[in-house]
Amino acid sequence: MPKKSSDSSSKKTTKKSSEATKSKVAKTAKAKAATKAPKGVGTKTATTKTSKKTVTKKVVAPKEVVAVKEAPVAKAPKPKAATKKKSEPGKLRVTQVRSGIGHARKYRRTLRALGLKHHQQHVVVSDTPSMRGMLFKVRHLVQVAAEEA
Repeated sequence: MPKKSSDSSSKKTTKKSSEATKSKVAKTAKAKAATKAPKGVGTKTATTKTSKKTVTKKVVAPKEVVAVKEAPVAKAPKPKAATKKKSEPGKLRVTQVRSGIGHARKYRRTLRALGLKHHQQHVVVSDTPSMRGMLFKVRHLVQVAAEEA
């Protein structure tokens, strides 16, 4: 029986591949040793694996910044101006005179935000700029009158 030459060549191939792997590992270890920083510097190494090779990156942690607090400076008190008393906003009586059906959604939603759900329903709202803006949007659907206190 003749000997198979493929057995001996496969053993040689595995020896070569294992030696190549060992040399790659040794090179990687040398590279890691070279990237190490002295203690106390605050560096870290991050290893990422890609599909073909392992890459080692040096990540530097941010240095601490010590904040110096300054003593507060005393300011002279400002004379108080005559403050106007904020008068309470008046009240408005809002009546829905037309239906929201057939109108844009933003008008129907504005009617709901005003508290109007049905035709001929009335609500009393405060007279503020936001309410006036909503009433302006639906002025063709409502009737507004000043509420008597």
